[in-house]
Amino acid sequence: MDLSLTLPLTTDRLRLRPFAPEDVDALHAYHRLPEVARHLYRPPRTRERCAEVVADAATLPTWENDGDTLLVAIERTAVPGVIGDTVLRCASAHARQTEIGWTLHPAHGGRGYATEAAAALAALAFDTLRTHRLFARLDVENTASARLCARLGMRREAHLVENDLDGERWGSEYVYAALAHELRRA
Repeated sequence: MDLSLTLPLTTDRLRLRPFAPEDVDALHAYHRLPEVARHLYRPPRTRERCAEVVADAATLPTWENDGDTLLVAIERTAVPGVIGDTVLRCASAHARQTEIGWTLHPAHGGRGYATEAAAALAALAFDTLRTHRLFARLDVENTASARLCARLGMRREAHLVENDLDGERWGSEYVYAALAHELRRA
C-alpha cells in the first residue's frame, strides 16, 4: 500500500504529515519532558534518539507486516510547527489489528488537538488500511487519554495491573478498542 497517496491528512485545524529532518528539535522539545515520557513507559528521549525516530518515520510502511509503523507529525494549519505526533502500528497484519497512540506537547493540551488528530488517523486505519480492530494501550493514570479513547468511541476492554516496570515504578494499563463495524454504526 502506498501511504504517500493519502498523506498529508487535513482536518478543520490540523495537518498530519510525515516527519522531516527539520522536525527533530520540535519532537525533542516534548519527548524530552519527564511528564510526557512517564505515560509512555520509557525514559525521556535524547535529541539523538529523536533524530533516529524522525529518520525511521521518514520511510512510510507498506502496511503488509506485523510491526509496520506509521508515525506522523501533528501541526496546526494556521501556525506551522510540530505540536505532537500520532502513530499507527500494525499489531497483526493477518488479523488486521492496529494500535493507535498520540503524544502532544503539554503546551498545546486541552484544546482538542489530540482528539482531532487521533480521529483522523483512526479513519485512515479503518477506511484505507482496512483495520478490523483498533486499540490503544495507556497508563491508568493518563486520564486525558482515557477520555480521548471514549470520544473516539472506543470501549475499555482490559485493565492490566502492574504489567510494566518503568524504572522503579510498576505501571498498570488500560486497553481500549473499537471494531470497524461498531464505529461505522455509530
